[in-house]
Amino acid sequence: MTKEDNIDVGNVINLNKQRKLHRRAAKERRSQENRVRFGRTKAEKAADDQRSQENESVVEIHRLDDDKTSNS
Repeated sequence: MTKEDNIDVGNVINLNKQRKLHRRAAKERRSQENRVRFGRTKAEKAADDQRSQENESVVEIHRLDDDKTSNS
């Protein structure tokens, strides 16, 4: 038995497939980071809109009339 007979050949891989997998994994990581940074659920957006409308109505109710244009 010679040294060459005992060589273990590794798995053959397709480099293009590996590159695609690597790019997809990187894209998924970036997407996940963006979801955390920028993402809000539809319910959260609706609740914020409701709060802002309530705040605007409170401000409008307490607004003082400013009649600078009429000097009568």
